[in-house]
Formats: sequence, C-alpha cells, structure tokens
Amino acid sequence: MDAGVIRAGDEVLSRPGHTVSPERRGTGLVFQDYALFPHLTVLDNVRFGLTALPRSEQRERAMAALERVGLADRAMDWPHALSGGEQQRVALARSLVREPAAILLDEPFSGLDAHLKAGVRDDLTAALRAEGAAVLIVTHDAAEALMIADRLVLMDAGRVIQSGEPVACFERPVSRAAARLLGEVNALPVTVTGGTATTPWGPAAAPGLADGPAWLLLRPQDLMLSADGPEASVTTCRFGGRFSEIGADLAGHSLHLHTPGVGPRPGETVRVRAELARACVVAD
Repeated sequence: MDAGVIRAGDEVLSRPGHTVSPERRGTGLVFQDYALFPHLTVLDNVRFGLTALPRSEQRERAMAALERVGLADRAMDWPHALSGGEQQRVALARSLVREPAAILLDEPFSGLDAHLKAGVRDDLTAALRAEGAAVLIVTHDAAEALMIADRLVLMDAGRVIQSGEPVACFERPVSRAAARLLGEVNALPVTVTGGTATTPWGPAAAPGLADGPAWLLLRPQDLMLSADGPEASVTTCRFGGRFSEIGADLAGHSLHLHTPGVGPRPGETVRVRAELARACVVAD
C-alpha cells in the first residue's frame, strides 16, 4: 500500500481524502515520449494549457516559451515535421508556459540518438535553470544524472539508498548497489581490522566499519597497468580507439580497467596498480 502526503511549499497537494486538481498544482510534466498532440501545430501544443487566458495572451506567452527553447521559428509546423530533439523542446516549452513551481521530467532524453542527446540536454538544462523552477528528473543514465543534477537521490528496489551532491555520491558510495547505479565499479572482498582494510595493494582506510568482511570499491579509471603492483592475467581486451577496455583476473577476482591506446592480449600477465586514495570500503 502507498501512503503519505505531497506538499509544494506550505500547500498540501495530496493526502488521504484530499487532492488538489491537476490544473491547480503548479506542476509541469514532460513525458518520455513527448506526448505532443499530432493534430495541433507547435504553437497550439504549447498554448494548450492556457485556455483560460485571452487568445492574444495565449499566443504571446506560447511564443515566449518557444523562444526560450530556440523554436520560435517552428511555431506553425506540425509535430511530425520536427526531429526528436525539437519535439522534446516543444514538450518542455509546453511545460514552462504555465510558469510552474516544479517540473517533473520522465527519462527526457532516452528517446534521442546519442549524437543529439548532449546538445539537447545542454539546451534544456540551460532553459530549466533560467526558469528558476524546482526540477525533478528521473533517469537510468548515470552520466546524465551526474552532469545535470545539483542533488542526486539513488533508489534501488523502490528504496532510497543514498542522496547528496553528485561528486559525493560518485566518490563515496554507501554500498555496492549505490556505486553501480553511477557507473561500472570493481568490487573486491577484503577484511577490515581496526578501521583498515587489507587489500591486494596494501592497507586502505575503512573508517567507521566494524571488523570483518567488507568490499573494496574501485572505478575502472582508478586501476592502471604499471611496472609494479600485483600480477593479473588478462582475460579480455577491447580496443576503443583512444583507449582499450581490459578484463583481468587477480587471484580469482575479476577486474575491469581502461588503458590508453592498444592494450595487452588475452592470456598475457600484467601488473595492476590501484589508486587506493580514491577507493571506498563498504560493508555491503
């Protein structure tokens, strides 16, 4: 069963037995699939929620919203004539035009091609920041979340497991699950004694952890091939242009790291160094 109270500032929007109607909530919503009306022009899509205003004011406000997202020149076009990125901008303009106190975006960039995503993301983020509204973005894209957010909330199986500034969440995850939500991570079993973890690369700080088994977390970029360090056997190597992705076996534990240029061949023995200062030790 779901229960609780939803507030916007001091106003209660929803609680058992009380719900504010959608048009009075001061909240904008941008859908994953844009949800533009195909039988309306771009202009009419944007001014759809302004029917209580005189038509001249509807047009003025709709055109101002389109100007903010760089699409004023497409006002009389039909949605099918726009690219995916342009349709997403129209959806945002439709949300902004009512000057909401909060805007909710559901996977706003998931439908865009990779080469379009960065540009559209930057443009929409700038428009949202200029608006000054509170913005909640739901996304499964770790890089997207890190680049956009002022504050992250990480959820696993419907439960909040960590929240805070993006850098803090990335560099100091509270668990393996939290670390993996923000990108690939190497997790190696270690033992903690007196606030210090014993690792293949030496001692690592484990403040606040009880003595016993724990996990050492290292991002691929915190591991590197070196003349020193423990030996590992290369299991995979995939060339990616400026770098190679390497899989390796270290005493029965799988590692994943990146190295510049062409990497070693599978079957070769290499030495791996770790930046333990960037490591994180967690209980689970």
